[in-house]
Amino acid sequence: MHSTESPLETVAAAVRGLRTVRGDALDDAVYAAASVLAAAPAGYEAVSAAVVRHASATLRRCWEHGWQPADVLRVVRRELTATDVRFAVDLVAAEARRYAPDTLGARWSAQLEEHTEPVWWDTDDTFLDGFARRERLSRFETAACALGTLRLIDGLPRIGAVGPLPGHAGRPRPGTGTGAAVVPPRMLGRVRALLAKAESTQFPEEAEALSAKAQELMARHSIDEALLAAGTSATADDGPGACRIGIDGPYESAKALLLDAVAAANHCQAVWSSEYGFSTVVGFDADLELVELLYTSLLVQATTAMNREADRHHARGRARRTRDFRESFLIAYAGRIGDRLAAAVRDVAVQEARPEVLPVLAARDVAVGETAGRLFPETTSFRLRGRDLDGWERGTAAADAARLARGGA
Repeated sequence: MHSTESPLETVAAAVRGLRTVRGDALDDAVYAAASVLAAAPAGYEAVSAAVVRHASATLRRCWEHGWQPADVLRVVRRELTATDVRFAVDLVAAEARRYAPDTLGARWSAQLEEHTEPVWWDTDDTFLDGFARRERLSRFETAACALGTLRLIDGLPRIGAVGPLPGHAGRPRPGTGTGAAVVPPRMLGRVRALLAKAESTQFPEEAEALSAKAQELMARHSIDEALLAAGTSATADDGPGACRIGIDGPYESAKALLLDAVAAANHCQAVWSSEYGFSTVVGFDADLELVELLYTSLLVQATTAMNREADRHHARGRARRTRDFRESFLIAYAGRIGDRLAAAVRDVAVQEARPEVLPVLAARDVAVGETAGRLFPETTSFRLRGRDLDGWERGTAAADAARLARGGA
């Protein structure tokens, strides 16, 4: 008996059959489906081309449902093996070649550059065998890897869009932002230089002062950019946008709290999606760019200070409480940093006491809140409590080590 099913239909049916399988039964189901693919009557080369084609359609649906390359790869990294991650990276690279580079947008291009490699196989019908050779897998193992990865990606739900689809970067939709770099290079360079110094110094007081100076520059730029935008003819596409920032473990809750503090100080709102390992930050493009930069730097500084204090904590014979210590440290650090960043922003607002400033910033805050509400109509607030008093006190001290004054850098 000969099957009239095409290789693409065989791949699609195999992935579809795995959607509802859970728990211990999943491995057996994947292996059974992989055996079918490896021995498909059409030949392994035809199956290979079908896998790439099916993956392209699946990923395109993910893009249409709000996902971006870094989001998809982050979920695969959290749920599957390193081999599966490399397989997913290749699938994303294959899908991305459909689009002209100038139609991807700055954020898409940056994600592809950071997370993927150029397509290395000659034709799609040689992809699976090429991947097998590179990973030293059998055809059966490669088919199992393909099915397990496609099953996960295929099951991703619809989430809020944070930018234009690939191929449409020149036509952004209202309220989603283009992801283009809008901060002047000179100003961005100054902020980066201050934060780089803050990350490299061994003195907490100097790190605090440098970070505070960077926040002052960011606050001034936000005011200037807001006033400039208010004085021009705005369109719907000039409204708030959004970007996603990965929140990796451990201590994801505390790290999300730190990002929320940085976002709030810079006229943005952050919404944490714990199940997917990212926060979505809503704001105007210039603020988004700076929030991501400052958060990344503060996380490096917080982690360095936390590790230093945790080593001391461990040396005092409290090894069994080290995890609670670290988490409490980061929670306290995030709370204190939020207060101090907000104070730095208020100081700048007082120094820039022009009558037109506050109404413009207030209007932008309202626009950000409305956009966040539209993207996330249902959100839940929560409080974090540190469980280690020593960690809490050390985290507060690390964030409060220096007086945030304008000449601190």
